[in-house]
Amino acid sequence: MSTDSGIPDFRGSAGSRTADVDTGRGFTLDAYARDREVRRASWRFRLDHPAWSAAPNAAHRALVELERSGRLRALLTQNVDGLHGAAGSDPALVVELHGSLFGTVCLSCGARGAMSDALDRVRAGEEDPDCWTCCGVLASTTVPFGQPLDADVLRRARTAAVDCDLMLVAGTSLLVEPAASLVDLARRAGATVVVCNAEPTPCDDLAAVVLRAPVAEVLPELAAVPFTGAGTYRSWGDPSTW
Repeated sequence: MSTDSGIPDFRGSAGSRTADVDTGRGFTLDAYARDREVRRASWRFRLDHPAWSAAPNAAHRALVELERSGRLRALLTQNVDGLHGAAGSDPALVVELHGSLFGTVCLSCGARGAMSDALDRVRAGEEDPDCWTCCGVLASTTVPFGQPLDADVLRRARTAAVDCDLMLVAGTSLLVEPAASLVDLARRAGATVVVCNAEPTPCDDLAAVVLRAPVAEVLPELAAVPFTGAGTYRSWGDPSTW
């Protein structure tokens, strides 16, 4: 979704996971918590992350148009760059499955802060800024590999998946669980699935329509399609009760 904004995709050959060996290790919480060198490499990576200067692209703006036309009831994103909010998406509709790069959390006491404050400390010379409350290890408020998603966030995502009439899957490889399972959940609940991605995904066979093109080109065209039906709203209740 954000590649046209200058942010590399996570799993591609130039992606943020494969850009640096030490930084790649930093995406696992265990390595990050116990290895100071991993944390130093991660802070250097965060310092120059393209998210700080990125602007929303046509794909982000198209989703805002879908929302304003009354056709978008939830936006489930695996991105951590905050560009959906910057484009104008209602924060109440955006579910950040993998967290946000814009906050910090202490792995010991749970104290939270702004990433900008921590990065200011790095610029001032601290290679591995610690928690001001308890001197514990400071991490970003993103979900690292091997860690479960926040239960409330996942519940919101599953509720949206079973309640939708149509799930538009855009700009994701669908290789990461449990986010990828939301597609099949929506389909089994009766939703139509549309997949828009430049490369094939494991869920293409679940889709009624597959659009093999860059999302920044296709989503504005989809958003421009006139809405002619009133639609119905159905609720399957709280997924935690299934």
